[in-house]
Amino acid sequence: MASAEGKDLYFVLCIWVHGHKKGQGNFQKRGMGKALLQAAEEDAKKRGAKGMAAWGMAIPVFMRASWFKKRGYKPADKMGMQVLLWKPFSEDARPPRWIKPRKTPETTPGKVTVTALLNGWCPAMNMAFERARRAASELGDRVVFRTVDAFNREVILEWGTSDALFIDQKQVRTGPPPSYEKIRKRMAKRVKKLG
Repeated sequence: MASAEGKDLYFVLCIWVHGHKKGQGNFQKRGMGKALLQAAEEDAKKRGAKGMAAWGMAIPVFMRASWFKKRGYKPADKMGMQVLLWKPFSEDARPPRWIKPRKTPETTPGKVTVTALLNGWCPAMNMAFERARRAASELGDRVVFRTVDAFNREVILEWGTSDALFIDQKQVRTGPPPSYEKIRKRMAKRVKKLG
């Protein structure tokens, strides 16, 4: 469920090769990401896609836009540090566009309201969600925690995003996922302001 709009395009939600020190070991920088992307492109072409879209970060962290650019992807749209990239497979393909943020959460008077839109596709957001839920429960009845199931496309279009975390009406950056301590500290600060 991508937070982008396009026609006849497939979307890469995440490519991440882990660098484990134990178990199977570190497979980063060995071509696995490239192989995964190439396999996804071949599959999309077989299914009749006119192109492939992906998102990347403009800064050198995970899901780098520059990594996709090296594989023939071109920028199509930008929103903050997130770059929407695409690779057309046919001449009649049209570039995708980000769905712009459209809605902010309602708050509960006299309480800190934590709202989490959760789609489930992003491991980083899933981690931030669990950390926020735990912190909210530990701060007691002065914090209201709401989950918005963003699995349906209509919800994504209504909010303009598939995954987000808000403390009151301020969005919290979730990639890379903030630590539990950082999330809890932000919530506790808002609780303290309630008096």
